[in-house]
Parts: sequence; structure tokens; C-alpha cells
Amino acid sequence: MRTYRYFLLLFWVGQPYPTFSNPLSKRTSGFPAKRKALELSANSRNELSRSKRSWMWNQFFLLEEYTGSDYQYVGKLHSDQDRGDGSLKYILSGDGAGDLFIINENTGDIQATKRLDREEKPVYILRAQAVNRRTGRPVEPESEFIIKIHDINDNEPIFTKDVYTATVPEMADVGTFVVQVTATDADDPTYGNSAKVVYSILQGQPYFSVESETGIIKTALLNMDRENREQYQVVIQAKDMGGQMGGLSGTTTVNITLTDVNDNPPRFPQSTYQFKTPESSPPGTPIGRIKASDADVGENAEIEYSITDGEGHEMFDVITDQETQEGIITVKKLLDFEKKKVYTLKVEASNPHVEPRFLYLGPFKDSATVRIVVDDVDEPPVFSKLAYILQIREDARINTTIGSVAAQDPDAARNPVKYSVDRHTDMDRIFNIDSGNGSIFTSKLLDRETLLWHNITVIATEINNPKQSSRVPLYIKVLDVNDNAPEFAEFYETFVCEKAKADQLIQTLRAVDKDDPYSGHQFSFSLAPEAASGSNFTIQDNKDNTAGILTRKNGYNRHEMSTYLLPVVISDNDYPVQSSTGTVTVRVCACDHHGNMQSCHAEALIHPTGLSTGALVAILLCIVILLVTVVLFAALRRQRKKEPLIISKEDIRDNIVSYNDEGGGEEDTQAFDIGTLRNPEAMEDSKSRRDIVPEALFLPRRTPTARDNTDVRDFINQRLKENDTDPTAPPYDSLATYAYEGTGSVADSLSSLESVTTDGDQDYDYLSDWGPRFKKLADMYGGLDSDKDS
Repeated sequence: MRTYRYFLLLFWVGQPYPTFSNPLSKRTSGFPAKRKALELSANSRNELSRSKRSWMWNQFFLLEEYTGSDYQYVGKLHSDQDRGDGSLKYILSGDGAGDLFIINENTGDIQATKRLDREEKPVYILRAQAVNRRTGRPVEPESEFIIKIHDINDNEPIFTKDVYTATVPEMADVGTFVVQVTATDADDPTYGNSAKVVYSILQGQPYFSVESETGIIKTALLNMDRENREQYQVVIQAKDMGGQMGGLSGTTTVNITLTDVNDNPPRFPQSTYQFKTPESSPPGTPIGRIKASDADVGENAEIEYSITDGEGHEMFDVITDQETQEGIITVKKLLDFEKKKVYTLKVEASNPHVEPRFLYLGPFKDSATVRIVVDDVDEPPVFSKLAYILQIREDARINTTIGSVAAQDPDAARNPVKYSVDRHTDMDRIFNIDSGNGSIFTSKLLDRETLLWHNITVIATEINNPKQSSRVPLYIKVLDVNDNAPEFAEFYETFVCEKAKADQLIQTLRAVDKDDPYSGHQFSFSLAPEAASGSNFTIQDNKDNTAGILTRKNGYNRHEMSTYLLPVVISDNDYPVQSSTGTVTVRVCACDHHGNMQSCHAEALIHPTGLSTGALVAILLCIVILLVTVVLFAALRRQRKKEPLIISKEDIRDNIVSYNDEGGGEEDTQAFDIGTLRNPEAMEDSKSRRDIVPEALFLPRRTPTARDNTDVRDFINQRLKENDTDPTAPPYDSLATYAYEGTGSVADSLSSLESVTTDGDQDYDYLSDWGPRFKKLADMYGGLDSDKDS
């Protein structure tokens, strides 16, 4: 225990007075024998010129955390006006007065009633005053004094965090800074060593160390490898009293993680890989995946794959999957089983991020061998070109050969190939192809002005395996031939002023041509020969594909001729020369003195109605012609009749009569009744066709009723049955023509052509027995016989 000694300090100003210090009835054991006192001094009228002080100070000191059962004695107040007769009374006010601190009003002794804690409040400021007990008036001015609490080591160091988290790179050098921990002590740092903290490590050696005064944690072991151990837990102790025995202490935990550095190269788990791929794999097709392992993490574990050597480095490629860090082997160029069946590659895996200080560990890369086997597949035919371009003149005849395409089976079997045109690209079937040799020829006439380019597709198909086919575009350009005549660029209708002068330009002509000659268009203009001699206008060719219409005389009269029609011949200079005639309409108009048209109508000079004599004559002539035409048409209609098959006896030849009337369809039940074929007796005499207008109203001629023709009926039934059972018949309604003539005639053939082939004479007398219908024929042949006999 520390011994505290307090001394009675008396300060006097002016004439000194005796001091009385009576002990209190209750004293705290263990306190110093001498008491501390503050004395109050009276007013002095000494020769000193400065003003006196009523209170002379000293500080009271009190030990914290008092554990005794009695009140703790603090000190004593005393005034120099106190005579000891009980006339004065001491009063205490300020921090804790009356509650924490009490004073004996007679003696001025101060005591602490409660246990004090310096960490809660280290200093108390109080005010003391002495007053007259009888009058209550103060005999001394009120003054302040201080009670300071002395510290004891009653607080242990406390860390600012319960748990610290820190990281440090693996393979760090010894002494590398990790983290700094800090502990605070609530005790008084200015009094003794109660607040002096010292740090030490309780757990975490030999990997880490801590500086005792600063709390800085550093690495203490060389080459700590994250791949072996990543997490460390370190316990740090902070102890006050400078770390001496009896000091209070606190601890904290520091979780330290080793961060990764690139200290491990990638490694393939095996030295050889083998994959298979069909030869039909297009470029970019993945074949297989390889992966090298790396013990590092994050960007230090990133791997780049590359093909460094091998016979197939031009045919294959390798890319890196950024998510899985795998190397993907892909096809770079088209493969051909017939050319090469096996490829060998050397693939290398390396780290893109390398730390130079670890290069001494060796190269940060590894390599493996990849063997790729190409499988054979049945491939479609391959054309000799990716596209074909052909040319043909537009005047080429049908079946003209344009060119040819060639394709062959790339497989070892070399299967034969046939060619065809994709008709979706040649809907009009303008071109065709020889299926055997691939020759392209025309099947229709061409016209460059209609379509300059024809883009079709040719298909090559294996004969043995039609599923294997390939296509190639074929571009056919139609070359120009001068087969179009030039013509006016527009319809020309101009005017000429009545007062126009000779050789005056009234219109500029331009022409166009659908053809496209190699040297460009060169048109020539001239008047048609029939109009060149007596024309009132001339054509001037400007030699630049334009021409001008010039007046040939001075002055025009619109009353004499209001409109001129000029036939102009336009020719080109290509081979063969093409020309056309266009008509230019020129109206005679009245113009002002600036040449601007005012009126182009010819006023009547004789008739006030506005029509000239010529116009009236033309109108009357038209009316007469129209009436004559109507009369002739009516007469022809009235007199029209059918001509006989044979006009005279001398006109002996076969005559073919065409019956080409068609029915009105399924809904027309009156045009023809097919029931007559089955039962001719059911035909109605008075039934007429409703689908056509009869030319004349003739009474129907009654014909004798024929018997049922079973021969025709059997023939139609047989043909119907054949069509119903025909598997190649179309699945829709179709027209079937039954050209049946019957089983023969009792009169045999009536043609005169057969008579020429017979050597002997024929007897035609039997024709007279056939009735009046054959009378004309009997007369003709009978007459010939009589002439011959004569």
C-alpha cells in the first residue's frame, strides 16, 4: 500500500492569527496522521498596498475506488475569522456537494460519502464559504477549490476490435507488414504505469511476430505457401504496467489470409490427347477440349493455349474458354480424308501474368501432344469453281450452247454425277443443261432489253446417292444486239407562229434506243422521203443525238393549214442499221411580237356558226359512209346462207367440216343431253340451246329415231373404267377424249382418195338407191362414168 502524507498549509496575509484545527469525530483508518487544511484569512490593514486574498488554495487529493466502511476523509476548511466560539458556519457547494461530499459546518471537515472512480470523473470543483451563524451574512467571499482523484490500476487494456482481419501475399519476405492492432487503457497515463501497454503474441508463432510497443504484426517465416496453408489465426495480448507482473491484460484475435501470387506454372495431367472428327466438319467446328491445371487462383490461374508445332497447325486452331480455362481444338480449314487422315499437333499452355521474381522456379508453361484422326464421310460433288459467269448474244437461236459446268465426287469412289437446273431460279425455263456433261444451252429466245442478267442455280447430284448434291450459282449475261430502232424520247407537239421567218428553230428533237452499243448511241435525223420535197419545214441534224425543226418559208396561215404532220426518220449507226419514223405535230398559231403563242384556233371566214365549208363537207361525207355501211351489213345478214359442200361437179375434193361448239359447263343442262348417247329416243325435238344466240329461228328438223347404239355405250363404259383404275391419272377432274368412230359403215368409205389407188373401174349406181340425200353424189359419180364411156 502506498502511504500518502498530507501537510497543513497555512497562508496568512497581513497580521497572523492563530489557527485551530480540531479533529473530526470520525476518522478513516489508514489515512495520514496529519490533516490537510485550507485556512481562510481575515482582512488586514497592514502597510501592504496590494489587495488581500480571502482564500489561500491547496488541492485536495482523494484515492479512487475506496473500499472502506466509513466515510473517506478529504480535508479541512478553516477561516481566520473563526475564533472557535461557534459563531461561524461553513457552507459547501459545487460538484457533488451535499451528496457525494459533505462538510462539518462547525469544524469545516470534508468527507466523501461514496466510492469514486477517476475514469468517470477525475476532478471535482467545489465552492466554500464561511457565514455568520447568527446573521447569515458571509464573513468571507465565496471561493473555489479542487478535489483531484488519484488513479489506481483498475482498468485492463481493451483492443479497438474484437477480431482483426488481414491479408498478406504468400511467399512474402520476412518482416513484411501485415496489420497493426491497437489497445487502449482507461487509466491515467500521466500517473505511474497503469496505462502503459505492451503487446505480445500468444498464438501464431513462428509464422508471425508483433512489435511490443506499436502492435505491428509482421511475417516471421520465409516462403509461406498459400497452396499448403491459406488461413492463420494469431492471438495478440496487450498488458499494462509495462508488461510487469500484476498488470492487467486483454487479448484479440487476428485472422490472416495468404493471398495468391503466380508461383505455380500450368501443368497438363497427361502428355498425349487423341480426338476424331469427320472430314465434313466446317471451319470453326470444335473437336475436343484439353485442360492444364494450375494451383494458383484468380488471374494467376489464367491459361492461354496455342499450337506451337506439328503438321496440322495450319488446319486446326485452339482457343481458350475463359470460364473453364480449357483449350478448345477447332477446325481451321476444310479437311479432306483422301489427302490426309491423321494430324499431330503440339499444344502449349502458359500463364499470361508472370511475376519476374518467381522465374527462377522454371518456365511457366507446359506442352502436350494432340493427335487428330479424320473420319471419311460421303461428300457431295464439288464444282470446279465457286461461281460461273457466262455470256451469250441476245440473238442466239434456241439450243445454242452457252458454256458448261463441271463437278466431281471428291470421295475415293468417284461416283458419277448428273446435272440439273434449279427451276425455282429459272421459272420461265429459258435455259437447260445436259445432265451428262453439264453443257448449258438455251431453250427460249433471249431479249437483253427485257432482262440483262440471268441468275440461275445448277445442281450436281451423285447418281448412286441422290442425297449427296451441291449447288453452284451461274450468272449469264445477255450481250446486246442492235435489234431495236431508235424512237422519240417523248411525244412532240409544237407550234409555229404565223409570222415566223425562214430557218427559224421551233423544236429540238431527242431520241432514245433500248439497245446499248459498245461505242454509244449515234442517231441521225431526216425527213421521210415522201415528205421531204414539199414540206414547209426542214430537219437539221445536230450530230449530237439531237435535231432541230426549222421553218422553210416566211409566214404561215392557220386558216389555210392549221396543223402540219412531219414524219421524221431516226436511224442509228450500229449494225444492222435500225430506223423508225416518228411524227411531229406542228400547229400554226397566232403569236405576239415576242413570239409567245396566243391562239391556235382557225376562225371561220364564211359561216357565222364557226364551221368552214371543208368541215361541213367532211361531216356529211362521214354520215353518208356510215349509212351505206349499215345498209350493206343488213343486206348481207338477210341474204346470208350456207354454201354447199361441193359447188360444181368439177370441184371434186374432200371437205372437212369442223364442229367446234363447246358446251356451257356442268350447269348447262340444255346445251347437250348426254342421255341421247345411251337412249337416242329420249331426245326432245323442241329443246334448243340456251348458251348461244341462234342465228335464225328455224323449226327443228325431225330426224328418225335411231335404236340404242350398244357399241358406243360399251366403248364409253370401257374408257370410263380404264380412267377410274389408272394409277397415273391426275387427282382432279380432267377431260378425257374418246375419239371413237364406230365399227364401220354399210357404205364403206365414201372418200374419193381411195378410188385413185384402184386399178379397175368402180360402180357407183348403188348411190341412187340411198335416197335423196345422196342424189347429188350419185349424179356426180354417175356422170363421170358416162363421160368416161363416151
